[in-house]
Amino acid sequence: MKIYRILVFFSAILILQACSSGKKSLQSGNYDQAVYTAINRLKSNPTKSKALETLKKGYDFALKRHLNRIADAKLSDDVFKWEQVLAEYRSINNLANAIGDCPACLALIPNPEKYIEEQNDAKYFAALARYNEGLRLLELKNRADARDAYYHFETADQLVPGFKDAKLKMDDAYWAAVIRVRVEPVQVNSRLYKLSNEYFQNKIDEYLKNYEAKSFVRFYSPAEARMAKVKFDQVLQLSFDDFLVGQTYVKERIEDIKKDNVKIGETRDSVRKAIYGTVTGKLTTFEKTITSTGLLDFRVIDLASNKVIRQDKLPGTYVWTDTWGAYRGDERALTENDKILLSRRESRPPSPQDLFLAFTKPIYDQLVQRIHSFYRAYN
Repeated sequence: MKIYRILVFFSAILILQACSSGKKSLQSGNYDQAVYTAINRLKSNPTKSKALETLKKGYDFALKRHLNRIADAKLSDDVFKWEQVLAEYRSINNLANAIGDCPACLALIPNPEKYIEEQNDAKYFAALARYNEGLRLLELKNRADARDAYYHFETADQLVPGFKDAKLKMDDAYWAAVIRVRVEPVQVNSRLYKLSNEYFQNKIDEYLKNYEAKSFVRFYSPAEARMAKVKFDQVLQLSFDDFLVGQTYVKERIEDIKKDNVKIGETRDSVRKAIYGTVTGKLTTFEKTITSTGLLDFRVIDLASNKVIRQDKLPGTYVWTDTWGAYRGDERALTENDKILLSRRESRPPSPQDLFLAFTKPIYDQLVQRIHSFYRAYN
């Protein structure tokens, strides 16, 4: 019984808050919100007088304000005024639909106003305004305006799917706005090693393909560039012009170790007793490091002026490490970690190709950041 009373108490508080919220929205001029709050309240309590009052006043105020805004927008010189008109008609029709889903609300407002035809007309004129602006900008024949034209055609097609030839115009605008970049093969120049750039090249190609799918930058591989009959705007060059693969260092550390209180024998008495002492030995730890480092030259050349418009040197380092040990002395002086070290043998080092790939990985991360940063200005 006590729990029931508590639930009733909190339910009453929530009802009062809902009513208060609707009235507060009405008083602060949030008429649409006041209407929706009243509708939700009346769905659970159809006879609530305060909610009915809020609904009636809120709807009248909301409808009047939306219609006034529509009238003002139609008189505006704004090219895209029909989008505001469309938004206002949608708000009116959404209010009508919400009232239609509430029997108590329909009893109070049996015929909420709807402007379906007007909404569709506004949608058409909004799409037409975007389409016409796209045509105007496309005629200016420069990349920045063509890019804006693309978005206007896209908006037109979103407002009215299949609007005129908006999709075809989007394609025209895209190719008028796009920057065409010829990507030259990654250069690896080494007199000592025969190294392949295939892995690094494939990673770059994959990144550039994914990048151009959502941008106004089109990257062409060497094979694509040979086939394409287009005028290129830029050249992207990548070259490992300074690198060292497999610089080896071996460090040797000799350590005297000992362990106290180790049983080293027994007495010869009739009752034998353990003899404890210190055991010692020499532990040698070998550590081999093979360091590979390099610099990637990242360069973008503007073909119109034949000038370098972006250049960076991107460093990368990879250190391969191997440890093993040797021991002379009493094995009882060894710790568990010492035994693990001694169980190892000198490992075979990675091949120069594997070391080359390892130090290019941090370079790749830097490179994609540089590409993204530079070409962001074209999107």
